[in-house]
Amino acid sequence: MSNLALYLHWPFCLSKCPYCDFNSHIQRNLSADAMGEALIIELKNTLKRAKLAGYTHISSLFFGGGTPSLMKPSLVEKLISLSLSALPHQEEMPEITLEANPTSSEKEKFKSFHEAGVNRLSLGIQSLNPTDLKTLGREHSVSEALQALEMARSVFDRVSFDLIYARSGQSVSAWEKELKEALSFKPNHLSLYQLTIESGTPYAALYKKKKISLPPDEQGAEMYELTENLLAEHQIFPYEISNYAQKGQESRHNLAYWHYQDYMGVGAGAHGRFRENGKTIASSCLKAPKFWMEHIQEKGNGIEEEFTLTQEEIIEEAILTGLRLCEGISFERFLERTGQNLLENLNQPFLKACIEEGFLTLSDTHLAPTMQGRLRLNAILGGLLGD
Repeated sequence: MSNLALYLHWPFCLSKCPYCDFNSHIQRNLSADAMGEALIIELKNTLKRAKLAGYTHISSLFFGGGTPSLMKPSLVEKLISLSLSALPHQEEMPEITLEANPTSSEKEKFKSFHEAGVNRLSLGIQSLNPTDLKTLGREHSVSEALQALEMARSVFDRVSFDLIYARSGQSVSAWEKELKEALSFKPNHLSLYQLTIESGTPYAALYKKKKISLPPDEQGAEMYELTENLLAEHQIFPYEISNYAQKGQESRHNLAYWHYQDYMGVGAGAHGRFRENGKTIASSCLKAPKFWMEHIQEKGNGIEEEFTLTQEEIIEEAILTGLRLCEGISFERFLERTGQNLLENLNQPFLKACIEEGFLTLSDTHLAPTMQGRLRLNAILGGLLGD
């Protein structure tokens, strides 16, 4: 238990996208400098706790949001320096990712972020269709997105970008055209998400009023299969339900989540799963930036809730995260993490049926979902964990 992944959250955005249910806020009365000072305080105390718990190395850092590219590069540099000083990396430099939006003002900071220590950039492009970009509430244009991508690739060796598909009114052929355009830029990593309607968002209200719609499930499945097949022609392969990469370009930080490895979260709304004194701790920080900052001034951290996971909860979480991976769940890793045999914790008749139907594959070392299994993963997980 020496490696720790670290997530740092910057909650501010220029605007709130109507589909987004992440912990993001438009900066109004709160000072970005005060937010940065609070982040430093919480990070220092989190790192002290990590060292006492027995962690010795940082495996990855991820600046998420919100829009962390709105941060000052000097703050990013300070946070990276604090992290690596407290928990030095091993021989290989840890993966340090920063999410960025491709607006003109933000892309001018890419070089400064690289000099600050960021070595991987994740661009929130979301669409290459001008009309859909506006519908999605994005602040950038297609031309800005492509300019930002070009600049990012000139600065960083590792660049990923996001696209949303199965959008309202989008046909399979329209998605195929857009995906081919994305592939023309020779990406080494893509995050491709099917649009979902999240409760409490403006999109949820529009959907309820039938002002927007989603493609039928069958069309969404066709788009998913098209995506996987088209990317494979470019040597880009799925490694998780929504993430695709050339071999060796997978996000190490995200793999830490799906392998159920240990991570701590710093910032408003950040979550953690880590081991301490022989127990697995689940933590979550206050979401509202104002209350999070006040809590840090009072107690040195923004933690709203923290509790010890039961053995049953650990097993369930390890299964829920692990089966999102195309490689599936390693029996050896599951045993090391939970002390349990994976197959003995699954509904055996349902497992057998899923294997016979071609939704899961079982080898000597792994239980893994097939493409057809990934298309219906929620139902499969429910069945595997049921009685």
